[in-house]
Amino acid sequence: QVQLVESGGGLVQPGGSLRLSCVASGGTFETYAMGWYRQFPDKERELVASISSSAYAYYTDSVKGRFTISRDNDKNTVYLEMNNVNPGDTAIYYCAGATKNTDRPGDYWGRGTQVTVSP
Repeated sequence: QVQLVESGGGLVQPGGSLRLSCVASGGTFETYAMGWYRQFPDKERELVASISSSAYAYYTDSVKGRFTISRDNDKNTVYLEMNNVNPGDTAIYYCAGATKNTDRPGDYWGRGTQVTVSP
């Protein structure tokens, strides 16, 4: 059973930075595609970024140039570096994984971490 645990959320000022982490356990992390999604109030979950097992990264347009997804297979961890954040980035951020490479991993999910961007 694969488990994903996010951390790193919190309150950050507009223009600031935040790094989210997601630690995976119970599977072969290095073979998984991983991703970050976010969910705004009363909206469906949307893909933010994903990274393949070979570290190919995909970003949704609204975060290109501001967010960076990366992975450390030795630590079974995927990161989302968020820079120059704005109030529109306020959401619950979820980590997701998939056993096959895909731009939209969704076999496994974490419980989410809240990110709030506010002065």
